Amino acid sequence: MGKKKDTRLNHTGRDPHANFGIVNPPIYHASTILYPTLEEMEKAAGHPHTGVYYGRWGTPTSFALEEAMAELEGGDKGIATCSGLAAIAGALLSCLQAGDHLLMVDNVYAPSRRLCDGLLKRFGVETTYYDPMIGGGIKDLIQPNTKVVFTESPGSLTFEVPDIPALADAAHSADCLVMLDNTWSAGYFFQPFEHGVDISIQAITKYVSGHSDIMMGSIVTPEKLYERIKKQVAGLGYSAAPDDCYLALRGLRTLGPRLRQHQETGLKLARWLQQRAEVKTVLHPAQPDCPGHDIWKRDFTGASGLFSMIIDETPKEALAAMLDGFELFGMGYSWGGYESLMIPSDPAQIRTATPWPGTGTLLRLHAGLEDADDLIADLEAGFERLNAMR
Repeated sequence: MGKKKDTRLNHTGRDPHANFGIVNPPIYHASTILYPTLEEMEKAAGHPHTGVYYGRWGTPTSFALEEAMAELEGGDKGIATCSGLAAIAGALLSCLQAGDHLLMVDNVYAPSRRLCDGLLKRFGVETTYYDPMIGGGIKDLIQPNTKVVFTESPGSLTFEVPDIPALADAAHSADCLVMLDNTWSAGYFFQPFEHGVDISIQAITKYVSGHSDIMMGSIVTPEKLYERIKKQVAGLGYSAAPDDCYLALRGLRTLGPRLRQHQETGLKLARWLQQRAEVKTVLHPAQPDCPGHDIWKRDFTGASGLFSMIIDETPKEALAAMLDGFELFGMGYSWGGYESLMIPSDPAQIRTATPWPGTGTLLRLHAGLEDADDLIADLEAGFERLNAMR
């Protein structure tokens, strides 16, 4: 009988008996690797992705994290990168070349959109953005030169949950690869390779790290794509630092318990917010009003702590009074750490495939590991400040 995920995450990516009984893999700081003979040096140079060759290609510290990330997401191989965006760029640049066409989901993480509209465009790659809820209808957008269909589940800011199996069936029928930004689920609540994904990407910066103190990404692939992507990532210099790999591994050991707490607190906040007169809509995949909620119930095993709410259109002064006065909710462009966050955003400014249907002011929340009742008290005080300025 296979072991449960929490058990596997506590034992994968480490071998104490190979390291003098030390529980955690040591940190290997390395650039130069020495070889005892010319023959062994030439052998390593011919297959640098298969072992310790040069620091940029990895060390036992990064290999341990990569093994653990592959175990977490159900893939064959992992590749650690220096940021989540580096993982996205490395994966796309491995699979696209001048003249190719990319289908990119319209609710994508904003830096991914800038990558498509900037670097990829300059390199001769055409991008078409598509409605996140298109499902199998994406077949009508696939061109003869389409090579990749990229999606997020759920989407950044607006949290639509796409039908990934339907997207994958259409993409694979046209020999296209499916890439997924799987950061929201941390690979814990969604198993990408069971749903047709070819390459899964995460910002380890977020939940895997869990402490808001490192920048890292990961790419998990099947064996057949590994060498191709590994060479590209190493060639671009997107290597992960060994200290960061160590911290990410440490975060991974507690990922399950932390995510369950994020989930519980996030759901409690979402349900409380739904009862507030100031709130028009709560965009949380586990809530019925969220687009793709039924797909989330079918494909996911849980929810993380990131979601959005839409309040009535709010003057800037009133919004500032609410946000500036929070005691527990910080303002910052990240999430996945132990601290709660809230930022305003306007999805209408970056959507191009279909107009953003929401009206009002969107606020994205991250439910941290504070006591949920304390967070609710902080929100209630924030709404009081908001209402006083209206």
